[in-house]
Amino acid sequence: MDTRPRDRPVNDICPWSGKPVTEDALTEYRGVVVGFCNAGCRDKFEAATSAFDRAIEMRS
Repeated sequence: MDTRPRDRPVNDICPWSGKPVTEDALTEYRGVVVGFCNAGCRDKFEAATSAFDRAIEMRS
């Protein structure tokens, strides 16, 4: 069970770069805070997940 506060990211390492997460590069995805090493990685994640979410919604 994850005991981190809800405003803390569920990860310590950026999923794109493998570098440590920074406080100024967080986003919320499906009700969970996800962290990245910089705003560029965060923005790539948001673009990718938005594209997948739209594709999934179109299949429904």
